[in-house]
Amino acid sequence: MAQLENIEAIEKRLWSAADLLRTGSNYASNEYFMPVMGLVFLRHAYSRFLNVKDDIVASLPSRGGKTRDLTKADFSQKGAIFLQEKAQFDYLVSLSDDKDRAAAVVEAMESIEADYETLSGVLPKAEYHELDNEVLGTLLRTLNPDELKKASGDIFGRIYEYFLTQFANDKAHDGGEFFTPVSLVSLIAHVLEPERGSVLDPACGSGGMFVQSAKFVEQMKANPSERLTFYGLEKNPTTIRLGKMNLAVHGLEGDIRKAISYYEDPHELLGKADYVMANPPFNTDEVDAEKVKRDPRLPFGLPGVNKKEKVSNGNYLWISYFYSYLSEKGRAGFVMSSQASSAGGEEAKVRQKLIETGAVEAMIDVRGNFFYTRSVPCQLWFFNKDKPAEHKDKVLMVDARNVYRKVTRKIFDFTPEQEKNLNSIFWLYRGQNERFIELVQSYVDQVLNEAHSCFVNQGNTVSASEPLPDFIKAVNKLFDAMKPFLDSLPEDGAQAETDSELRKALGDLDNHVGAYDGLRQDTQKQWNESDSNTVKELHFFADEQSSPALLAEGSRDLVKLADHAYKLATRLIELCEKELDAKSSDLWKSAEINGARKSNLRKEAEAARKDAVEQLKRVRYFYKQAHWLLSRFPDGELRDVEGLVKLVNHTELASNDWSLTPGRYVGVAPEEVDEDFDFEEALRDIHVELAGLNEEAVDLAAKIARNFEELGV
Repeated sequence: MAQLENIEAIEKRLWSAADLLRTGSNYASNEYFMPVMGLVFLRHAYSRFLNVKDDIVASLPSRGGKTRDLTKADFSQKGAIFLQEKAQFDYLVSLSDDKDRAAAVVEAMESIEADYETLSGVLPKAEYHELDNEVLGTLLRTLNPDELKKASGDIFGRIYEYFLTQFANDKAHDGGEFFTPVSLVSLIAHVLEPERGSVLDPACGSGGMFVQSAKFVEQMKANPSERLTFYGLEKNPTTIRLGKMNLAVHGLEGDIRKAISYYEDPHELLGKADYVMANPPFNTDEVDAEKVKRDPRLPFGLPGVNKKEKVSNGNYLWISYFYSYLSEKGRAGFVMSSQASSAGGEEAKVRQKLIETGAVEAMIDVRGNFFYTRSVPCQLWFFNKDKPAEHKDKVLMVDARNVYRKVTRKIFDFTPEQEKNLNSIFWLYRGQNERFIELVQSYVDQVLNEAHSCFVNQGNTVSASEPLPDFIKAVNKLFDAMKPFLDSLPEDGAQAETDSELRKALGDLDNHVGAYDGLRQDTQKQWNESDSNTVKELHFFADEQSSPALLAEGSRDLVKLADHAYKLATRLIELCEKELDAKSSDLWKSAEINGARKSNLRKEAEAARKDAVEQLKRVRYFYKQAHWLLSRFPDGELRDVEGLVKLVNHTELASNDWSLTPGRYVGVAPEEVDEDFDFEEALRDIHVELAGLNEEAVDLAAKIARNFEELGV
């Protein structure tokens, strides 16, 4: 998604437009969820349809000069949904105001349901007749912006997830229980690695576990529809519809049934599931103990009953179910409340019995703010009924609370690299050391690619094709525009010192850029000539004195030099305009240098600086990923790392009340000195915080206003 730099702004704009339904229809906030998601579904489906259509058409067989028609199967194999012309979003957007848009949207939905039996009666239809024709037209056009029409990649997939997130955050549907953050689901899928077989989610919500499982298979260059079979349970009919839509838009099908998982098992998968993945409701206390006490899915007994004859806490009901559903070689990964791993009483007894089976494979501690509707920390549990003998009496403890990225004030996630680094711990645990080596190699490759891109941009950024050279050109161009006026001033004037500093800064920057490019070329040559297929050899390239390390350090130095040169240039502009009355001189090109127009030389230099700085930071970022891995696992073997990971045996677990809380075993990581403190990044975080507070204030004011309206005040 790098080609769409302003994706966050577009998402917010689309969400604001979708919010029209609050005022343009008779729907309350919890009712307009489905009609909006229905349109986002259509647009997302169309995006995926277009992404694969050309490749499908090019590969279609022909006979007698006639090419056969496109089919549903063609698109399912590509992870997309087949759309008849009447269901294609461009067609719906093109409808004129005299056309009944609601009827057209309903017809589109019906055509999809006719082609996909699993969607029969699922897609929203009748809801659209409640909408004003003009409002519906505005909504269709808004969901089809020009920026997205030409975008590559799964852009609308992100927007689809963003809308789910917003509805969760807005509590428009079940307090957000239907949506598990993609970051956590992806980590579960990549730890489990569901290559083929049955995948069960007894609390499936919007089907995110199924989608991420399918994406894992797609990464293997295989067809998930041929490899995986999905089974889901969900109590809420609306959420079931959403789950089926989510599967369909990814070219997937699944058997999702309405059921209360505490009391029902309609799939009858006890002991048969190859994979179980779930994010169940946490800490429920209303399960009827009498109804479940003889359930064969509870081999370790009830986890405690209160005076009302209710199960005191449902966490261990879910944990027992997940274990029981697994086949003899089955694996499970699920999200659970952090309270469960060290709970006492009857829950502790269930936990002990569970651990003694040898099936508990790993635990991951995740810090708070990964969920959209609750800020509490959570844990990821992993079961494996086919663990190797050497691991049978051990549990891998991973404390990932210090691994995160701050997305907004209230939402954190993992970067793709952070997720891979956590995955690599499991590769080492499984003896897949070559995958660890390949990951480090990929980071060194990326360091060199990013360094090369400082000079020749290989991405889709339009504003700077050669970030470093273009920045130097932009600052020099700005300086050149000021020179006629500067040359007319006395050499000992107020501007002289800044003028001299800027000349020196530009010279230093130019020299450092030349040296940096030479170092880059030398490092690339060393890397090409090396045979870095062992951890020992890789250490040379990730050591703090290595050439890639020097590139990383050089990139940091260049960021400082670029920032310094730009600040001097802006300081000189302000000095000339505010103290030397430059604007009244014919020699000062005011409009060109710093005018009010949309594009001037100062703004161009600032944009070029941002591009150059961001590109330079990427060099250091990928070096730090390689260093993170090799500094923690210097031999390319699993080992205990203070504050991160420890392989704990059952004896140690027993001596700690059979607790499965990673932080209790791994210790505290030594404090790291942040030599790369980034003031610009810190300022960005402050802006994120402020923006979040401002948005909350606006939302609160709007809610108060609506409440007053409802009261007739």
